[in-house]
Amino acid sequence: MQDLKTILSDTLHLFYPHVCTGCGSDLLQEDDLLCLRCINNLPKTNFALFSDNPIEKIFVGRIRLEAAHSEFYFSKESIIQKLIHQLKYKGNKAIGIYLGELMGKSLLVSNRFNNIDTLIPLPLYPDKEHKRGYNQAAIICDGMAAVMNIPVSKNIALRQRYTDTQTKKHRIERWENVAGSFIIMDENKLKGKSVLLVDDVVTTGATLEACGSMLIGIENVKLSIATLAHQTK
Repeated sequence: MQDLKTILSDTLHLFYPHVCTGCGSDLLQEDDLLCLRCINNLPKTNFALFSDNPIEKIFVGRIRLEAAHSEFYFSKESIIQKLIHQLKYKGNKAIGIYLGELMGKSLLVSNRFNNIDTLIPLPLYPDKEHKRGYNQAAIICDGMAAVMNIPVSKNIALRQRYTDTQTKKHRIERWENVAGSFIIMDENKLKGKSVLLVDDVVTTGATLEACGSMLIGIENVKLSIATLAHQTK
């Protein structure tokens, strides 16, 4: 009987291989998303462990933050770029949850994010979210919530107008592109709370700043920011 199960398993693997999301290797357990090599090669920043880190410096003089963090370095052709591409454009929600869990664990270890009351995913424009089928920041939040035991407020911040892609814009152009794009649906639910605004990648921080400015305009709100990756160029 065991031999039969092995044959069936090997046959299924032949026609429906379970491969690493990072490198395509099939040297991994059935429930794993990444092989050990890819896991060991994830470019962790460890920014959560110390204040005045590069992410917090992005927002100095622009917005008042309690703390900020990015879990990984982002560069072109890197494993992180591939994994985020899988999350955003290939419908791979599982990798988003997995990476969110990793970031949640880092925040717990740092002890600098202990007082967060709720996670807020940076909202997408509704038409864009409908086309994609989900908001990747909300998927990341789901993974974080699973390990941090913190609720996710998915519909409290909304993007009220479409904005062009930020990729080829300079810092000032990015800010002008997103200014006034966000609204808060029920400020009473956030009064006096410590919130963590979450996104996939931060470059200049213009979009996070625009949304975060609306959040800290609420009475006694304390704002922190976390992203999966930090793109320096």
